[in-house]
Amino acid sequence: MFEKLSDRLERSFKLLKGQGRITEINVAETLKDVRRALLDADVNYKVAKTFTDTVKQKALGQNVINAIKPSELMVKIVHDELASLMGGQAVPMKLDGKPSVILMSGLQGSGKTTFTGKLAKKLKSEKAARPLLIAGDVYRPAAIDQLKVLADSIGVEVYTEDGVKDPVGIARRGIEQAKANRNDIVIIDTAGRLAVDEQMMDEIEAIRNAVSPQEILFVVDAMTGQDAVNTAKAFNERLDFTGVVLTKLDGDTRGGAALSIRSVVDKPIKFVGTGESLDGIDVFHPERMADRILGMGDIVSLVEKAQAQYDEKEAEELAKKLRKNQFTFTDFLKQINQIKKMGNLKDLAAMIPGVSKALKDVEIDNDAFKGIEAIIMSMTPYEREHPDVLRGSRVQRIAKGSGRPIQEVNRLLKQFDQMRKMMHTVSTMGNNPAALMRQMRQQQRRR
Repeated sequence: MFEKLSDRLERSFKLLKGQGRITEINVAETLKDVRRALLDADVNYKVAKTFTDTVKQKALGQNVINAIKPSELMVKIVHDELASLMGGQAVPMKLDGKPSVILMSGLQGSGKTTFTGKLAKKLKSEKAARPLLIAGDVYRPAAIDQLKVLADSIGVEVYTEDGVKDPVGIARRGIEQAKANRNDIVIIDTAGRLAVDEQMMDEIEAIRNAVSPQEILFVVDAMTGQDAVNTAKAFNERLDFTGVVLTKLDGDTRGGAALSIRSVVDKPIKFVGTGESLDGIDVFHPERMADRILGMGDIVSLVEKAQAQYDEKEAEELAKKLRKNQFTFTDFLKQINQIKKMGNLKDLAAMIPGVSKALKDVEIDNDAFKGIEAIIMSMTPYEREHPDVLRGSRVQRIAKGSGRPIQEVNRLLKQFDQMRKMMHTVSTMGNNPAALMRQMRQQQRRR
């Protein structure tokens, strides 16, 4: 996400390294390069110019104390302005209707239907909501089927009317059903086109007028760059939408849409979508996104993702097992599955400060756990629960069953044993740092 822009900005800041103070000349040089980086990322020209002008004004107005290097000060100013450019702070959803109605809008292929499912799942799990989805895309049969599949996978209802080509009527009657069934949230999926056209705009405007939604979300593919901004302007002029959703942010995103759209349409980015998984949805936090663009990581979002997969009862049971040194391959497999649910592995690693730069040229395959999973799944249930029995013919059988070299199986067994000992040590001596350090040194010597 934003790797190219991050690299370009880092190179721009290097122009100030070694400079004793900020001057009009070195600031102008640096910001000329920053502006080029923004334009290459498909940021709107006016937005890029205004941004660099503001940064220049603030940089030249700073009293630089001796302890701060000019390049570090410039990074801070750029960070603050990037966050401001993208809205400053996260904007919550307005969900005060009975039921609350959310209208989805956007072009065909932007990811509206998938995002409808993601949003329904998020609201159901985090707010204990009872969403009803309304299939308002009456022109593309696959859209209705897709919505049904998504709804079924997350356990929510879908309102459809087979053969009816009246999206306004479907939306009205769907809301009536939601009231009767006491659904507290309604999300209306609508038709898109390959390009903005008058018929589509008239139709979605009629739906908006008929149902008076609390939220109108404009869904746009983040990879379309400046085109996304132009489409947003056209939709906003007709719908006056309340927020933007950037989808496919895990793809080859140059950053233009994320950095331009807020300034051009003066509407907040409320959510971002990543990947096809129904868990691939995040609230948009401008400050955190600025951190990530500048390669500073995003540890807060990483913790939040981990907490979303956190089960208090399971964690308590796991802690007991660690204290008793009873951590098994079954437990290990559960932990792997929880990590996978958190999202794309490279994106997760990039949230750790300092790691994003180290990994910029490293490919982290999202199937990185496949070999480990194959080995564990080739064990018998007894072997998973009793790792100490794994030796000799058992190891050979597991290697053959998993299709992995015997050396790889032995390596995993050794690493698992070391990890289990370390986790046991941490869990039993965590409140005694001196004892913990002694134990860790002893284990290091044994290796």
